[in-house]
Amino acid sequence: MSSDPWGRVDETGTVYVRTADGEKVVGSWQAGSPDEALAYFERKYEGLVVEIGLLEKRVRTTDLSSKDAMAAIDHLREQVDAHHAVGDLDALRARLDKLVELVDKRREERKAQRARQSEEARQAKEALVVEAEELAQSDQWRAAGERLRALVDTWKGLPRLDRKSDDELWHRFSHARSAFSKRRKQHFAQLDAQREDARRVKEQLVAEAEALSGSTDWGPTAARYRDLMAQWKAAGRAQREHEEELWNRFRSAQDVFFAARSSVFAERDAEQAENLKLKEELAGEAEKLLPITDLKAARAAFRAINERWEAIGHVPRDARPKVEGRMHAVERAIQEAEEAEWRRTNPEARARAEGLTGQLQAAVDKLKGQIEQARAQGNTAKAEKLERELEGRQALLDQALKGLQEFGG
Repeated sequence: MSSDPWGRVDETGTVYVRTADGEKVVGSWQAGSPDEALAYFERKYEGLVVEIGLLEKRVRTTDLSSKDAMAAIDHLREQVDAHHAVGDLDALRARLDKLVELVDKRREERKAQRARQSEEARQAKEALVVEAEELAQSDQWRAAGERLRALVDTWKGLPRLDRKSDDELWHRFSHARSAFSKRRKQHFAQLDAQREDARRVKEQLVAEAEALSGSTDWGPTAARYRDLMAQWKAAGRAQREHEEELWNRFRSAQDVFFAARSSVFAERDAEQAENLKLKEELAGEAEKLLPITDLKAARAAFRAINERWEAIGHVPRDARPKVEGRMHAVERAIQEAEEAEWRRTNPEARARAEGLTGQLQAAVDKLKGQIEQARAQGNTAKAEKLERELEGRQALLDQALKGLQEFGG
């Protein structure tokens, strides 16, 4: 009989293994010595040790599923429980029990991880749905459309939930996209209609602008072009392929009219500038009649100057008051001289001669004061105008004083 700490062979060749529950028959050995029998079954035990070690490593370091791990453990446990090996079988059972605990722990960890991942996916999809529903109300058609497409790609990258939850969320997500697409389609259909209306309106505006381009009725036509431009802006934009062409035609028609008007106005301005020069020369010639010493000669000379004046055309509007004012000042001086002459020769005027002289003197003094005030204020134009008026008044005063002398004679 032969034995070792974990097994023995009796005289009949039966091999036993020692366990906590007592000896268990391993098998019968007739082919050789008892030591060879123990060595054979010890090698089978070592094989089990190696297999269990490999399974432990797989469970700890790989993603071996719980189902496959338990199947491997059960297979090894069957071999251990069959007692076909000599060694510490109870230690192997203990290792398998711990391995079961490890597998159960890993199963719970994976279950918790899947639950976390599922909840994260649910929250992520709910967030996508909320954003999609907000975008469905947006009028930023391009940006919102691009963002919705990006949300679809994000959705595809997320794990599926349970069928009911996933279907409900996808239904909301898909409905939001459809609502946005419907609103966008309606918007651009309306926009196309508006642009078609704008095209028709602008076609009419272009036709009128082109018809007016040859007009020489400068003022009313320029005003009408301003009205047409206001209507053009109010009409909105036509389709891109029509807008530029219509605008070029509209602008070209305007350019033709305004270029012609500018040419005519340039000629008119040159003519009026020449007229102003001539009238300024006549005004200077008339002013040389002051002070009036020979009323009859002055009146005849002014009449001749005025006839030449009337023969000259228009002058620039902004220069007209000044040059006409110079002529009017001379005309008033002649009129006042005529009145003084009449009063001098009218017996009934003698009584008023002294009063008139006093009024003229007061007027002369007042004008001198106004001239000094204008000079002090730096208003040279006003001062010059008042000085020309003063010359006439002074002439009248001189005549009045002369008349007084004649009345006194």
